[in-house]
Amino acid sequence: MTRHQRNATAGSVYTYHERQKDAATSGYGTKHARLSKDSVKDFDCCNLTLQPCANPVVTAGGYLYDKEAILEYILQKKQEFQKKMKEYEKQKKKEEEEESNTLESKVEERKRAFVKQESSIVSKPINPFTEAPSAKKQKLQNDVDSVPGTSTVQPDRSKQLPSFWIPSQTPQATATKLKKPDKTVYCPMSQKPIKMKDLITVNFTLADEKDSQPLVAKKVRYKCAVTHDILSNSVPCVVLKPSGKVVTQECYEKLVKKDMLDPESGEKLEESDIITLKRGGTGFASSGVELAAKKARPVMMAS
Repeated sequence: MTRHQRNATAGSVYTYHERQKDAATSGYGTKHARLSKDSVKDFDCCNLTLQPCANPVVTAGGYLYDKEAILEYILQKKQEFQKKMKEYEKQKKKEEEEESNTLESKVEERKRAFVKQESSIVSKPINPFTEAPSAKKQKLQNDVDSVPGTSTVQPDRSKQLPSFWIPSQTPQATATKLKKPDKTVYCPMSQKPIKMKDLITVNFTLADEKDSQPLVAKKVRYKCAVTHDILSNSVPCVVLKPSGKVVTQECYEKLVKKDMLDPESGEKLEESDIITLKRGGTGFASSGVELAAKKARPVMMAS
């Protein structure tokens, strides 16, 4: 029986939940799971707070945010940039000082080497009866060192490794070199540059304007501004940029797209004025919302 036949037989014997339980307890292999619609926020909720927006704004990519939340996010990122920039400038200044000190030390070292070389020059004649020439002295010293047990040369300890247990002789850890921080603030969802001036104000049409319940308590909150169809996670919606009104995709295709006029303000619409709103979680696999989760775990191989 082949491996595929054994897997097919095992699949027919065990249920889905039993196979999932076996995969969870085995502890290895990639685990796949399909999440429910409750794992994704509703279409009218902020991508940061995950709550219905009190003052909704939308990006060009269709991601909805509460104005207060996204403004706080942008300010926080700018503060982080200023803090990182100060640390980067401090590091750069320290590197410049170290480089300057290195150049100064090299100049001083050259001066000392020059003085030492000049001082070694003999300025008086050598008495041949009392002093031997330097070359002859070196030859005599070599002859003495060649005799076992009479060497006067001290061993070179500069190449010996220091004791690793002495803190003063251990290699000093260098600080991580910082890179110049990026000033651009990116959208937390699309990772594209985001600016407050580029956000479009969204004007949802309440499904029941007389209902005084809070938005969180309402099951049905908004409707299409033209057809008055109820908006939900399963209904594709678009935002009309001039007025900020939200209409269904079907309403846009059948009514608005013919004349390309904003039904609220009457302004001429361009293709860039139509922003497709990102949908919430639904129970349908074909809704376009990714509800599959995958966790990679180490794989055990038999030797």
